[in-house]
Order: sequence, then structure tokens, then C-alpha cells
Amino acid sequence: MSGDLRTRRAEAGSRAGLGEMAVTLEQWYRQMPVVTRSYLTLSFLTTAGCALELISPFSVYYNSHLIFRKYQLWRLFTNFFFFGSLGMDFVFHMFFLSRYCRLLEEGTFRGRSADFFYMLLFGSALLSLVAPFINIQFLGASLTFMMVYVWGRRNRYVQMSFLGLFSFTAPYLPWVLLIFSFMLGSSPVVDLLGMAAGHVYYFLEDVYPTMTNRRILKTPALVRYAFGQAAVDGPTGGGERNGGEGGVRGVFFGGRAAGGGNGADGNGNRGGGDGNGGGGDGGGEGNVAIARALGGGGGE
Repeated sequence: MSGDLRTRRAEAGSRAGLGEMAVTLEQWYRQMPVVTRSYLTLSFLTTAGCALELISPFSVYYNSHLIFRKYQLWRLFTNFFFFGSLGMDFVFHMFFLSRYCRLLEEGTFRGRSADFFYMLLFGSALLSLVAPFINIQFLGASLTFMMVYVWGRRNRYVQMSFLGLFSFTAPYLPWVLLIFSFMLGSSPVVDLLGMAAGHVYYFLEDVYPTMTNRRILKTPALVRYAFGQAAVDGPTGGGERNGGEGGVRGVFFGGRAAGGGNGADGNGNRGGGDGNGGGGDGGGEGNVAIARALGGGGGE
């Protein structure tokens, strides 16, 4: 009798624990700012849909011929939502996306989700212009790396460490991740492309306005209206930040801001979202690229 009672209590405790975990996960999701939550949701649904064969990766990848000759305009957007096959690499990408997307939107873009959304549009446009020349079919990983770069440049006094082996400041985080992913066998092209896009945005938004007192990247009124945000004059980059974006700790990286606050950090493996293949009309080398992005052998 006492054994049955202990069993019931254990089952009740287990159900209560699972219920609290579900509530905590729901709260974490609902507390995300709107742009971060939307991008994370679309990325998860697109990647999971491809993994479950509800949609085909061949219908979402970037192909300039199909976009501008066949008018399949959705590919301009859907290629940013696919992150390869479900697995640890996908988990790392989702971790990075939720981490640095949220840190930016709640940090230097606090109360300015329209400006943050416009930053993503600007970065997406830059990456889409370059992609046909370097044969990349999925640009989500590069866009994520762009966010990491911008966050690092705007938090230059945050001290970080890699597995406790060595310390560095936040602006060097993209380079540390680049070397780490290269050691794991990933191509550095995707990361370098994201860093380049991030640097262009950082220069035009943070550096150039302080030099000329003029802003080039002004968020369109329609975007501000959609987010209910008033116009902002002058530089909006927020300059250098002496503290981190809150006490967030990652698996590989731990950071502490020089000003005394906990610095943001993260971890992750790169790759999985890029494919190397020709443009053309979606066949041949493009198919090989998508097979590689899905984790297949990529045979001819």
C-alpha cells in the first residue's frame, strides 16, 4: 500500500515538474521581443517542415534565375529561414539566433523594433546581392553572424572567455567563432559574408553619422508605422556600451562586462545553412548544394 502511495506521489511530482517546465518555456517564448520571436518561429517552422518533408528545400532556396526570371519572389525571404537538417547544428543555430537577435532588440534597439527590423532587411538585401557570385543558397547563417558582429562592435568592453582557456573582448567574438567553425571543418565563406554585411551596417549606422552628422540608413516611415514607432533623428546606434546586455551565459562562452554587469555570450557551431552550387535554374550543382546543406553526401 505504501509502495503504491509513493508511486502516485512520484508520478504527481513528475507531472508537476513537466507542467512547470512547459510554463517556463511558454513564458520564455512570449517574453521575446516581436522581431526575434517572429524570426525564430519562421526559422523553426521552415526547417522542421523540410525535415518532415511537408515542404521541399528546393522550393525555398535562393536562386536568382528562378526569382527574377520565373518570378518566384518568395525565395528572397524563405532562404533565410532554413538552417539545414534537424540536429545539434540546427540547435546551435537556433540558440545563436535567439540569443543575439534578442540581445540586440532588447539592448541597443530597445523600444525601436522597427529600426531593428530594418537592419535585418538591409542585411538581407546585402547578402542577397552577393549570394549569386559566391554560390550560396541559404543565407540564414550569414544573417545570424551579421547580428553577432553588430552586437560585438556595440559591446566592445564586454569581456568573454572560450571554455575558460583564454579571454577576449566582444568585438573578437565573430573571429573566435570563425576559427572554431573552421577547425570543425565548416566553410568560412558563410561567416565572412555575415561579418562583411555587419561591418557595412555598423559603419553606415554608427561611424558615418558621427563623422558627417548625417544618417543614410533611415528607417522608412511605412516600417515605423507598422511597428508604431516614432521617427528618430541623428545616430541611433547607441555608441559603445560599457556593460553587457544582461547576465546571460552560454555553453562555450562566458562574459562579464567591464562596468560590472554580466556580459552576453554565446556558443555555437557554424554551417548547416549554406550550400555551394551553381545558380542556373535549380538543377545540377544547385541540387548538390542543397543535399550538402541537408547533411547528405552531395553526390553528383
